[in-house]
Amino acid sequence: MLIIKLIYILLFLIFALVGFAYLQIKMAGMTVKDFFRFIQANEMLDKLYVFSKKYEKFSAQEQILFLKEAEEVFSAFEKVPNELWEEDYSKYNQVLTTYKDIKVIRWVG
Repeated sequence: MLIIKLIYILLFLIFALVGFAYLQIKMAGMTVKDFFRFIQANEMLDKLYVFSKKYEKFSAQEQILFLKEAEEVFSAFEKVPNELWEEDYSKYNQVLTTYKDIKVIRWVG
């Protein structure tokens, strides 16, 4: 009997935590889908940040792929409050600078 009560309490806590997380996301003015896109974009930002340091060596195809991925990251970051990604601002800014440089190179060339 004690085990069943413990299972019910644990299930209640799990649902309460999920509900609380959902409410926090909604109170921040986001949808759950936007939040998960932001999490995925944050992982992609780390990869793009590494690539942005050596973009001069990119082939034309790699540049196009970088631009496409960067646009997806920018789109996801626009949909969440700035407070969520303040700590990643320097990475975001580096990727944005590289994005602009590649766009200029492709436009001129």
